[in-house]
Amino acid sequence: MPELPEVETTRRGIEPHLAGRRVTAVTLRRADLRWPIPREVSALLPGQRIEAVERRAKYLLLHTQVGSALLHLGMSGMLRVLPPDTPVGPHDHVDIALARGTHEGPRVLRFTDPRRFGCLLWQPPGTTHELLAKLGPEPLTDAFDGDLLWHLSRGRSAAVKLFLMDNAIVVGVGNIYASEALFAAGIDPRREAGSVSRARYARLAAEVKRILAWAIERGGTTLRDFLNPDGAPGYFFRELMVYGRAGELCKVCGTPIRQVTLGQRSTFWCQRCQR
Repeated sequence: MPELPEVETTRRGIEPHLAGRRVTAVTLRRADLRWPIPREVSALLPGQRIEAVERRAKYLLLHTQVGSALLHLGMSGMLRVLPPDTPVGPHDHVDIALARGTHEGPRVLRFTDPRRFGCLLWQPPGTTHELLAKLGPEPLTDAFDGDLLWHLSRGRSAAVKLFLMDNAIVVGVGNIYASEALFAAGIDPRREAGSVSRARYARLAAEVKRILAWAIERGGTTLRDFLNPDGAPGYFFRELMVYGRAGELCKVCGTPIRQVTLGQRSTFWCQRCQR
């Protein structure tokens, strides 16, 4: 599943082609993805100018005056900006046609989703969609820091990795990046969240920010199906310290990387470097 850096990479890739351009048509090749596609998408979006492309957690919002199209890439979804005569593939479910821009001709924003776990929904103006209403802060903003983690973790017995991956605490710290941030901060992912000190949470928050920012610049981890908007894979995956390296030697101390399942997710750590 694309994680926050992959989704942010997608946003940065498509926004220059979308912002300020008028939608001329919406083509839906099926009525649903994970959920039914609301009629507002095809009824209200054509004729509107896209004012901005925003990311909230792993969702993308195409903002217009009459509302916002809300997209999620699901397990294997992909958004590409293409010439309108590009042949349609079997899993190309949605085309949002765009008028000619300042520096390029007409284009289509094509949503491809082989597994159909993604979604295309609608958010009326002045409202917050229910999927976004209870989300925690963005990890790359000032609203997220070690003090927040420390305060919210008091009295919690859940493993710190599961706590960090809770979208009500902070959004977008998925399985890969939680494992990597905990390694960088020297914290055992199995440790109870309520037992981690304020100072260690300060370091963990800093490492989350550093690793996510670095991953965005490197194009994300690209496990399985995900590609950048230009079709090129991300390369951060090659630089992971613990994730997916069970049995291999720690790059810092030489101890074999261990693996355990927490919350039905594979978790990787170094028993010597992480306490």
